[in-house]
Amino acid sequence: MKPLGTGQWQFKTFWIYGAVEPTTGEQFFLQFTHVDSECYQLFLDQFAQAYPDSLNILQVDNGAFHKAKDLVLPDNIILLFQPPYCPELNPIERLWQHLKKDLRWALFQNLPQLQTKVDELITDLTTEAVASVTGFSFIADALSVAGIF
Repeated sequence: MKPLGTGQWQFKTFWIYGAVEPTTGEQFFLQFTHVDSECYQLFLDQFAQAYPDSLNILQVDNGAFHKAKDLVLPDNIILLFQPPYCPELNPIERLWQHLKKDLRWALFQNLPQLQTKVDELITDLTTEAVASVTGFSFIADALSVAGIF
């Protein structure tokens, strides 16, 4: 017989919202406590303010917060929705994998320790490293054919 008890695992999380430019390795990250359309709107607004003089195409998955009805896209941002179940097509997914390699087997006493380590990893990212991890040749080829790159 299984013992009965009253207990609930406590999960504490944080989320990194990010955008990368695969050909140059330029990057933009913000940290939030959760994932929803309100946080995503803040990310879009701050990203648009950081890059006001360029047209920015953000490749996103089909997450509900990317498609929220109350989402207001800044004038200099276009969302490009990737096909369902194809995270490997999104350059930033490879960057997340790259960052997670340095976290494998690491144990943290609390969430702030993990946040500090993630902040260090992001701060240490060079544009060369980001471009090498995210710069798919097929993306550059597609941008070139489209006359964007």
